Amino acid sequence: MMTFLKNFLAVVVGLVIGGLLNKLILKINGSLIPLPAGVDVSTEAGLVNTIKLFNPINFLAPFLAHAIGTFVAVWVTTKLAVTKSWNIARIPGILFFIAGAYMVYLLQAPLWFETIDLVFAFLPMAWLGFLLARPNKKTNQG
Repeated sequence: MMTFLKNFLAVVVGLVIGGLLNKLILKINGSLIPLPAGVDVSTEAGLVNTIKLFNPINFLAPFLAHAIGTFVAVWVTTKLAVTKSWNIARIPGILFFIAGAYMVYLLQAPLWFETIDLVFAFLPMAWLGFLLARPNKKTNQG
């Protein structure tokens, strides 16, 4: 029971840290890469109605937010979890993917961005976060 609780808390902490990082990247996006005139990202409805004004460069921060947020969430989860397995580590990756798929449905961004985002930002970054965080088997043997 204690192992389950510690693993559960590792997932929660990973999700919180990854989610906060995701939000931070999206928040500073406008100051690094100016948004086109008339774009309103202050509300969900504003974003939905003005995403068609985005230039390709404006999709860089959302992609990086998704990729880095997922990577960090899985990395933190793997580091904190008692069970260093893909079964535990992939939970934040899957949840981030589901959230990303929902945003694709909601925002109706260009198909090229939706494809790149869903294919490369979530599960591959989750796998990379897991691989880089798990203990090296060679150093743990004797």
